[in-house]
Amino acid sequence: MAKLEFATTLRSPYNVAAAAQRIEALGFDALGCGEHVMFHGDTANGFVSLATAAGATQHIKLLSAITLVPLYPAALLAKLGASLDVASNGRYMCGVGVGGEFPKEFIACGVPIAERGARTNEALEILQRVWSETNVNFDGKFTSLEDFSLKPLPIQRPRPPIWISGRKPVAMRRAARFGDGWLPYMYTPERLAQSLQVIRDECERNGRDPSEVKPGLYIFTAVHEDAKTGVKMAADRLGTQYAQDFDKFVSKYALGGTPEQCRARLREYIDAGAEFIVLSSACPDDYLETNIELIAKELVEPLRNA
Repeated sequence: MAKLEFATTLRSPYNVAAAAQRIEALGFDALGCGEHVMFHGDTANGFVSLATAAGATQHIKLLSAITLVPLYPAALLAKLGASLDVASNGRYMCGVGVGGEFPKEFIACGVPIAERGARTNEALEILQRVWSETNVNFDGKFTSLEDFSLKPLPIQRPRPPIWISGRKPVAMRRAARFGDGWLPYMYTPERLAQSLQVIRDECERNGRDPSEVKPGLYIFTAVHEDAKTGVKMAADRLGTQYAQDFDKFVSKYALGGTPEQCRARLREYIDAGAEFIVLSSACPDDYLETNIELIAKELVEPLRNA
């Protein structure tokens, strides 16, 4: 059986260094950070927060979960990722998403939302090259490079790992083409297994070894000794975060309930193939530290040692 790896996320752009240190001390393998230019509440920029976390920690991996790739010029994105890998001494993991659920940020950045997939694919092609090569020439629809070299290159060789996030078949095809890992969200165990089969089939069609794409999962989590309280925490938090009713979706797409219930449900995802699992807190601010501690002690430790 493959080694299981577990991550959790920064939920706030505030007090990042202290939060990163606590998470590293709890034994998580990786620390994730999402981003938006504009969203329903306070949001971080992934590169800024992860750079802060890099300076405050020693060994935990740093995952952008996820970077809104189409909002960045590809060369600038490459420089930011390479710089973070150097600053963290080779701990950066590039999580990739196309965004689109909040069109106002695309308008603000001058990026047509209909181009987000094409821009992301072209940027990924560029990242794969400029993170491992020098004097790169590229003539694309959105980016042109002439003898382009990053100095310094990323520390990781051949380059930092690229994790493709998403839910739809186009994202699965993107993972099979560009990804070192697949990180879906709002999935059932059954859908995770189906997506992994799609990626395996797509890899084989393109002459790629399917084992090169590591199966992952991003799942919102609220652990509480009282089952109903855990479910309500997750539903309330996600309802606020995404501005929609989540009462009916927690049991399907998130972990909410007692430690035993959450652990059993998470085991279903592991049995479906997940090897790298991001457990993102979905709870009130005043319960956040308790929730992360319970995730570490009641979910991660038992499953890692099973």
